[in-house]
Amino acid sequence: MIGAIIGDIVGSIYEFDNIKTKDFPLFQDNSRITDDTVCTIAVANIILDGKDPVETMVSWCRNYPGMGYGDRFTKWFDLPWQEPYNSFGNGAAMRVSPSAFLAPSIEYARKLAIKVTEISHNHPEGIRGALATCDAIWLSFNAMPPSEIRAHITNTYGYDMDRTVDSIRPTYKFNETCMGTVPEAIICALEAVDFEDAIRNAISIGGDSDTLAAITGAVAEAMFMIPNDLCKEAIRRLPDDNMRAIVFRLYGEASKHTGGYRMPLSVIQ
Repeated sequence: MIGAIIGDIVGSIYEFDNIKTKDFPLFQDNSRITDDTVCTIAVANIILDGKDPVETMVSWCRNYPGMGYGDRFTKWFDLPWQEPYNSFGNGAAMRVSPSAFLAPSIEYARKLAIKVTEISHNHPEGIRGALATCDAIWLSFNAMPPSEIRAHITNTYGYDMDRTVDSIRPTYKFNETCMGTVPEAIICALEAVDFEDAIRNAISIGGDSDTLAAITGAVAEAMFMIPNDLCKEAIRRLPDDNMRAIVFRLYGEASKHTGGYRMPLSVIQ
């Protein structure tokens, strides 16, 4: 989950100021968390504590206003009642990583992914984006080679994974849909040589940079783990201990399920 948070923070300043290069400082003074992190932590809270998905998501979003939520999603959590609004926005995929972190099987990971997605993004393309992201993370945790993950995502979800970062970059534009974000983000992770390279791939193609990098970061974390210094910097930039507590608890629980993956808890305390 810290991989998603790092991607969100790094991408936060490039969302509306795209760059098409991998040469940039990862963290800048104005880099910050956005709605991607708030919603991801809300999903972790839902799963860790068995909380009501709607009430918990609404509570977190209302407690952290002005974080860059989409207009329709803002209307959704501001209403006195909530109904799914048939969204296929990439918010379905950017928040789903705890489902893969906290599941002992891919089937259970998918059930969790649907549970936390259908509350708002219940369009088939929203569900598809969340499930594809969840699968890519879970399979990476369980050491499936990148070439096989590409084939799995293509065969299971129908995304075009037969592309490279270099082929995507020249013409890729801002896109807030799952269909135009999820395959690109996963490719950025699968093509990388390490975690930092994956984040740089995601930022370098442009588009909805914070969300792209959040999805990429979650997959890349499962593939490579994260350097301790990047973990510490991400935790430092979380605004309060409520968020840090959820992150800490997630890694304590995730170590039981993620193919032997261990995040040193001392790094994130």
